[in-house]
Amino acid sequence: MKIQLTSVFVDDQAHALRFYTETLGFVKKHDVPVGSGGDRWLTVVSPEVPDGTELLLEPSGHPAVGPYRTALAQDGIPAASFAVDDVRAEYERLRGLGVHFTQEPMEMGPVTTAVLDDTCGNLIQIMQGQ
Repeated sequence: MKIQLTSVFVDDQAHALRFYTETLGFVKKHDVPVGSGGDRWLTVVSPEVPDGTELLLEPSGHPAVGPYRTALAQDGIPAASFAVDDVRAEYERLRGLGVHFTQEPMEMGPVTTAVLDDTCGNLIQIMQGQ
């Protein structure tokens, strides 16, 4: 068994695609219209592992999504976590692109983390180590 797909809920799929590709550096894998409401099956992957786990940029229209994401954000809980080689370098790169961080790089034992706002309604953790 392996993880093939995971998702984050996003307010606007087009905006999310730009942020996750142009800012974070992922690449688009699938972009398929779903239904008549304009939603898409929209996934991105790491350019380092193009056949690896896909991240679905899932529309946030379900009524349960708003309260769920609000509670996570209020408690500072990331919706997803991405591995990077150097958290401090990635933090500086992303800050230079205007990304807002809610947690600066912090060492927690063998792991260093930082938390950013993805501009799509989620907190995202970047991590190094483990």
